[in-house]
Amino acid sequence: MKLIARIAAAVILGAPLCGAAGSNAIGGMAPDFSRPDLAGKPVRLADYHGKLVLLNFWASWCGPCLEEMPKFSGWQREYGAQGLQVIGVSMDDDSAAARRLIARHPTTYPILIGDAALGESFGGVLGLPLSYLIDPQGRIVARYQGNGGLPKMEAKIKALLAQRSKSVGGDLTLTGSPQK
Repeated sequence: MKLIARIAAAVILGAPLCGAAGSNAIGGMAPDFSRPDLAGKPVRLADYHGKLVLLNFWASWCGPCLEEMPKFSGWQREYGAQGLQVIGVSMDDDSAAARRLIARHPTTYPILIGDAALGESFGGVLGLPLSYLIDPQGRIVARYQGNGGLPKMEAKIKALLAQRSKSVGGDLTLTGSPQK
């Protein structure tokens, strides 16, 4: 309920719904975190060091979030062997809502239970969906607000994975400006 109240306050006050990346701006290090998955098992972002991570904040009541989840499952199947790891973070106030949704619409990637503190560590999650691309060294290389940029996001993922496969030892060091 707190997240919904924050979003409503932002709308009423005329504030933009996109959360700023704050100190975690493009090129900065993604904050490490540990959150439980839907089975209650703790998952750390650092566990995916060495992979290109698509970190997606979503909620069961968010229509655009639900539209992009099947696409992300497809990307996990298609690009997972090349080094992509999609991680979903439910920002539902009640984890049971996320569990019910995933029971009806399973994903091919882990779903974690988020909270306001995790959202704040990424500069605030005031609008959903919100996704970050995090390189294998843990740097934020792109941020996507809303689901209108899925073709650009996939193109960026393909380019980064291709760059990764060409680099010596699979080390993915990124340069250039990200797409929104």
